Amino acid sequence: MKRYLIDRRSLLRHSVTGSIGLAALPLLGSQALADDTPSQQALKGNIHHSVARWTFDFLSLEELCQLSTELGITAIDLVGPEEWPVLQRYGLDSSMCNGAELSLEDGWGDARFHAELVERYLNHIDLVSQAGYTNLICFSGNARGMSPEQGLQNAETGLKQILAEAEAKGVVLQMELFNSKIDHPDYLCDNSAWGIELCRRLDSPNFKLLYDIYHMQISEGDVIRTIRENHPFFGHYHTAGVPGRHEIDDTQELNYPAICRAIRDTGFKGYIAQEFIPDRTSQQAKIESLQAAIQLCDV
Repeated sequence: MKRYLIDRRSLLRHSVTGSIGLAALPLLGSQALADDTPSQQALKGNIHHSVARWTFDFLSLEELCQLSTELGITAIDLVGPEEWPVLQRYGLDSSMCNGAELSLEDGWGDARFHAELVERYLNHIDLVSQAGYTNLICFSGNARGMSPEQGLQNAETGLKQILAEAEAKGVVLQMELFNSKIDHPDYLCDNSAWGIELCRRLDSPNFKLLYDIYHMQISEGDVIRTIRENHPFFGHYHTAGVPGRHEIDDTQELNYPAICRAIRDTGFKGYIAQEFIPDRTSQQAKIESLQAAIQLCDV
């Protein structure tokens, strides 16, 4: 999990510029993909598929865009403004924009960070709107000794300073749910009840929760019932296998086809983004893992 904490923090604070790891990898062409991977079944069209940039950082963004178009993925998560032109060249959506946050730990639940966060988010809301995108990620940050109620009050006070601008520009702020048991100790928004209460207090269609299935399985379980009963509060979904944040296949405990059917049946029209770290040795096997995950979730 150390790799996850380091890599994602880096990608949230700075846009990726170029290939990470396999810089010499040639661009993936349609014929290369057809030759090297199992045949891609036609997607049903019920699920809008995305993939998180940071978990496939062994490909350059250009390569990931090319692969995404081959697999039927229509968007990429967690790409900053500097690299939006790359997505636009491939006709891909920036399904969860980032770059306004300070860090995963310093968030809206702590009033000390409000002044800087307000300035950064007001600027970023304009950038997201001008680019024609919708979702902008945000974080509660850590408690640092404060009670959950105090964190809620602080987050409400801070976010109300930017919500009117988000509403005016058609941007939806999405606070991600993390587990504090393993990956993000002391994180405030570590359970769906806390996040849902914040949604209720803000009472805006432009503030929702990014329901990370991996994190919430670790924090509280009961994933399908939670989605069915609270889906109006959830604006985006992330996947990964539990335990380990790896492939969502039968090596882990979650039943992703059943979860995705539950999401589909709520009438959800947003994105389900693959955010697992491939646990395979070769680059080709990692690509096949992504292809398999898309097929598994395409219900």
